[in-house]
Amino acid sequence: MNRKAKVFFYLLALVTAVAAEAEESQLRSGVFKPPRAAPDFSLLGSDGSEIKLSRYRKHVVALGFGFTSCADVCPVTLAKLAGVRKKLGAAGSKFQVLYITVDPERDRPDRLQQYLANFDPTFIGATGSPEQLADVYKAYGIFALKEQTRGSQSKYAVHHSSFVYLIDREGSLRAMFPFGQPTEDIAHDVKILLSSATEGHSR
Repeated sequence: MNRKAKVFFYLLALVTAVAAEAEESQLRSGVFKPPRAAPDFSLLGSDGSEIKLSRYRKHVVALGFGFTSCADVCPVTLAKLAGVRKKLGAAGSKFQVLYITVDPERDRPDRLQQYLANFDPTFIGATGSPEQLADVYKAYGIFALKEQTRGSQSKYAVHHSSFVYLIDREGSLRAMFPFGQPTEDIAHDVKILLSSATEGHSR
């Protein structure tokens, strides 16, 4: 490779790196620096199929954790994500919400499907054995604790992490937003990740 070619490829790499850094600085959620591969998993989907994160390459994925009996946090988060998808318009076909239960005892696939359809029919839930789910929680740093309701042997609540991950089209963790993040901010970040050239973010 001659000197001119070397200079060209060096400048190209520099421009690509600067563009990626500029993009990340525009994200309004908590940013992963550097981005890293999102742990894959294999769970039972609310549509009855096997759900793997890798199945959604070329999509921007919002990965959340919750349960259908949640009284407040989960419905608010899912409503925001439904609002994000509406704001994306036609581009929403490349935005996928995956919601993994923290309550496998009650959240069977059909129940997850019915619950998520109240927000958006494209949202997909996932469940599995306690062992499978524990591995996923560990991989993503998710806290989930079952607490029995006082005076009842059957009723309980589940306390859990309420943040949501944004995973880019190459399967990399790019951002994480907390409960209460404005819908406009989430949509802003998803649009940036959707507009990114997939080859520009391979890591």
